[in-house]
This record gives sequence, C-alpha cells and structure tokens, in this order.
Amino acid sequence: MYMKSIWVGALCLLLTSGLQAQETLTPEQWQQDLDHLQATLHQEYPFLFKKITPSDFDTRVAALRQAIPDMEAHEVMVGLARLVAGFGYGHTILGYWEGKVPYHQLPLVLYQFDDGIYLEGVHRDYASLAGARLTAIEGMPVAEVLERMRPVVPAENEMFVKAYGIHYLTFPEFLHAQGVLPRLQQEITLTLEKDGNTLQASVKAVPAFRIPTRYGRVKPGADWVSARDTANTPLYLKHLDRIYYYQYLPGENTVYVRHSQIQDDSLQTIPAFYREVFDFVEQHQVEKLILDVRLNGGGNNYKNKPIVTGLIRSRVNKPGKLMVIIGRRTFSACQNLVNEIHNYTHAVFVGEPTAENINFYGDNRPLTLPNSGLHAYVSYAWWQDKPQWENADWLAPQLPAGLTFKQYQNNQDPALEAALAFRDSTFIGDPMAHLTKLFNAGEIEQVKSEAARMIADPNYAYFDFEAEFDMISNRLLKDNLLQESYFVSEMLVSFFPESASAWLTRARIFNALGNREQAVISAEKALTLGLDATQKEEAEALIQGG
Repeated sequence: MYMKSIWVGALCLLLTSGLQAQETLTPEQWQQDLDHLQATLHQEYPFLFKKITPSDFDTRVAALRQAIPDMEAHEVMVGLARLVAGFGYGHTILGYWEGKVPYHQLPLVLYQFDDGIYLEGVHRDYASLAGARLTAIEGMPVAEVLERMRPVVPAENEMFVKAYGIHYLTFPEFLHAQGVLPRLQQEITLTLEKDGNTLQASVKAVPAFRIPTRYGRVKPGADWVSARDTANTPLYLKHLDRIYYYQYLPGENTVYVRHSQIQDDSLQTIPAFYREVFDFVEQHQVEKLILDVRLNGGGNNYKNKPIVTGLIRSRVNKPGKLMVIIGRRTFSACQNLVNEIHNYTHAVFVGEPTAENINFYGDNRPLTLPNSGLHAYVSYAWWQDKPQWENADWLAPQLPAGLTFKQYQNNQDPALEAALAFRDSTFIGDPMAHLTKLFNAGEIEQVKSEAARMIADPNYAYFDFEAEFDMISNRLLKDNLLQESYFVSEMLVSFFPESASAWLTRARIFNALGNREQAVISAEKALTLGLDATQKEEAEALIQGG
C-alpha cells in the first residue's frame, strides 16, 4: 500500500545515506552552533556581506539566539536556514536535506505556472488531485504562504524561488516554523481548484525522501502520476535520461539542441557532441539553431568553451538565426554559459529570466556546526562574466515566453514556438546601446520615440528601462555632463512618473545645475513616492540645502 511503500523508500534512503536522527540538543548547544556559524561567517566569508550588512546579520543572530530556549529542534534548523538564506546567494544554503534534524514532506510535486501553483505530480494514492491548482494551505491563501516561506529560500531572484524554492511549501516543519501552520502536524489540509470546483484535500506527510523527479517535474511510473498528458512529450522533456541531444526539424530547417547539465554525458563528451552538432549545421540545409538550456542547473563551467567557440564560428551566428531558450532553472555554470553567449554571439534569448545573478558567488564548501552536525554550504568563489555595471538580478530573455498549466498539460511549448517563429534580423538585442547610438548621432526625437515604442513592446517585458535610464542619468551626472544627464532624466520621469528613484535623480541634477527651487520640488516628490532610508536621508538633505 501507499504508506508502506513511502516509508520503506524513506527508510532505505536514510540507511544508505548513513543519516541518523540527532539526540535532543540543549538550548546551550544550539546557541553554540549559532555562535560558531556567526563567527566563521564573519572571519572567513566577510566578502559575502553584500546584500545584507554585518550589523543586520548580527541583529538576526541575536534574535534567534534569544528565541532558541523556547524552540523545538526543527524551528532552530529553520531559523538557521533563514540566516544562511539571508545572504541572497543560491549556492549558500543550509543542508537541511541531510536529515540531521528529521523532517517530513507531502508526497506531491508543485510547479508555479503563469496562472498559479499546481500539483504537477502526486503519489498514486492522491492521483485524483493531479493537475489541481493550490489556493490555500490550512486555510492560508497561497500568496501569503509564499510570502512567509520566502525568507528560508536562498534565492538570488524570484525565478530561483519558482524553480528551486517551491518545494519548501511541502515541508510541514518549515511551514510550522514560518507560521503557516499554527502547530506542527503531518496531516495537511490543502484547498484546491480542479475542473471548476473547489475542494478540500487532506494529504499526509511522510519522512522526507527523494521523490522521483527530473528537472523539477515528476517522473511518472507505477507509484507516481503526472498532470501532463504523457501520450506525447515536448522536445524539451524528451530523452531526459540523456544530458543533451539534438534533433533536426526539417519543416523548419532548424536544429534543436536540449542541454540540461554542464557535464559530459556518458554516451558522448561535450566537445564530441558539439562537433557533431556544428558539422550537421554546416553540411545540411539549416537556417536556425535553437539551444535550449531552460532546465540546466549548471555543473562544471570549464566545459563551456567548446559550446561558446562553436557558436561564435557557426554560420548561424546571426540575429534571428541563433536562438537560446533560458528559464527559471538556468543556474550556476549554465549562467556562465549564457553570459558568454550573450557577450560574444548574436543570439536572441527566449523564455524566462535565469535563476542566478549575472555575476555571482558560487562554489560552496561545508561549514559544520559542532553539536548538531548540520552543514551550512557557503560560497567562496566570485564569478564575473560581465562588467560590474552590467550586473543584474538575472539574464532576461529578449522574447518573453511563459507557460500556463493548460499549455503544459497539453504539451505545448510557447518558448520553442516563439523561437521557431522569430524571423526579425533587425531585432534590437541591446536597447540602451541602440538608444545611445541614436543620441550620439543627434537623433533626439527618435531617441524619445524609440524608447517609448520599446517600453510599450511586450518583447521587452523583462528589460528594466527604469533602472537603466536611472543608472545612465546618474553616471552622466557624475561625469559632470549635466545637460545630457538632464535629458535622460526628463525621459525617465516622463516614462516612469511614479518612480521615487527617478525623482531623486532629478533633484540631484537640478541641485548640480544650481536650480534650488526645482531640486526641492523634485526631492519632495521623491519622498511622497517612498524611498529607502539612505535615499530618504539624501532627499531631506537636498531640501534643507545640503
């Protein structure tokens, strides 16, 4: 039966991995672990304090330390996970999965589609729930659940949360520690919608084990059910037992390549595979190459070279002929890969943003807590493929393509469809370079009209025009190019009139121009729209004549 099969699988995993439940630790022992974590991070990893200040980190440590005497073991573990996640790097994470503190999970796989979170896969005993949309957990709306669970996810951006953080919603210990469950319980009531009906379903959690998934989707089998129609399979989910494969699409004169880890496949090394791919492109009637790395969570970035150099040399390295599909699981060594492709080729990127910052800390090493044996895996290597001023939360697609549940269920692939349909060789891959070129040529009105056109174009949905204009305006101001800075600022506030940062930039410019009246008006406007503490202090100083 179901419970027996789950328990046996979990027991086998625990025995084979050598994990043992820890004896109960005293509050003092947990506090010693916390002190060790705090001291080691300060002493050996001070460079990680970029997204959180040392003082903010210490404040959080002090709060956890004070709370520990009243906490259960799983609450302390989750508290430690929150601390580590606070650094905001996907490779820096508490190893909760090692089972040093036992935890449970619901036997289901969640996936966040464009239209909600769905039960993408379930154990066969809950087969009727496959494909249901999750709307609440124990009566708490799922949007609030996501908000409460966000602090425990070691995410660099929200795409990482969607790809790798969604499973935290299936752990009762985490749900309880984050206030979703009022008490720790293993029988969880889910509010679901399916076929137009709302239903309540009670799902029992079991000791944590490895659900058979591949790249975030359940692997259907005797015990597991997928919400997708498995009679057909889209190209990106085919041959998942292989790290990479390619297929010629004769009706499209296109070669499609799916590459899902930066590792050598047992059947063929990366250099040999790509020699075959590029030889095929040269010897056949191929008008387009599509490289699909939306499932690729990384590996060894030293293996990227033959891919990048091959693309550079290939005759399809032209706008509209080289397409790269990226997404929420594109991470780590694959972030390095897409950065280099973006730097050195004419590729057009399709899909969703990546899960990694463009420049990032990776390559972690274990930090062992002395009493619990818990490991914090802490990043130590800085990877920078682009200049610091080009860093961003993610690499964004130039052609956005999401996925609804119905599209997934029916094996549609909007990202591939968009890549195949794209034919525009004049597509503007770098909007700011395009606008800068027009500006330098004196085409001032065209700069304005082109900027307005692209901001309204859904193809640029992930391009942050507001941040880019603001950065350029401030850079020009710093270089004392005041008229040029003012011009960019004028566009910025006209396109984004509710941007507090835009109005603060405008105040800086007027102050530099000696126009105190307009500087004060702009600073006051910025304050009404909301600023962070540092910006607020600057705005108030400008108003007071600083």
